Amino acid sequence: MAAKKRPKKRGRVDIKSRRVAYKGRYRIEEIVFDFDRTAAKGRLTDVKREIFERGDSAAALIHDIERDVIVLAEQFRIATHGKGPGYLIEAMAGSVEEGEDPEACIRREMMEEVGYRAGELTLIANGYVSPGSSSERIFLYYAPVKTADLIDPKASGIAAEKEDVKRVEFTREDFLARIDKAKFADAKVMTLGLWLKSQPKQGKPNKPRAKR
Repeated sequence: MAAKKRPKKRGRVDIKSRRVAYKGRYRIEEIVFDFDRTAAKGRLTDVKREIFERGDSAAALIHDIERDVIVLAEQFRIATHGKGPGYLIEAMAGSVEEGEDPEACIRREMMEEVGYRAGELTLIANGYVSPGSSSERIFLYYAPVKTADLIDPKASGIAAEKEDVKRVEFTREDFLARIDKAKFADAKVMTLGLWLKSQPKQGKPNKPRAKR
C-alpha cells in the first residue's frame, strides 16, 4: 500500500509594517512582509503590497418559484463605465456590515433593493473576489421566493446613499439561455446561473457543502 502524502506545511509569514495609505468609504493599506516561498525553497523578503479593504459582501439569485421567474437588479456602476456596460444587470448584492451574518445581509438587502422578503436561503459558494489585491469575500445564495413575498414593489435601494436599483425579471428559460451565451457581464450572475442550470427543475435544489 502506498504511503499517504503528508499535507504541505504552511509557510511562515512575517508582517514587518502596515499603514493606511487611503481612507474614504473604503480603505487601502500598504503592507511590507516576508514569506516562505511555495514554488521554490527560501523566502521572499521586503515584499510591498497594497490591499483594498472593503469588507465582505453577499449576493443572491432570487427565484420566484411560482412564476418560474429569475429576479435580478439593474443599476449604474461607475467602475464598469470605462470598459462597459456601465448600467449592469447583476445578482442582487450588498456589503456585509460589521458584525453582521452574510445571510442577514441578504435578507436586509432583498427588502431594500428589490422589495422581496427572503425565505429559506441556500448558500451556494463563498470565496475571495480578487485575492491579488482585496481581502473581500463574497457569499453567494440561492433565494427561492413566492409571488406574495414581493412586499415593496417600489423598492429601489436607500435614497440617502444615492442608490438607484431597478428590479429586472427573466423567465427561467430566457435566463438560462442567456447564461449559455454568456450574455451577462456580472460574474455573480454567471456563477449562480451555471449552478441553477445544474439543478433539477422540480423539487428542492441540491445543497452544496460550502464552507465559511
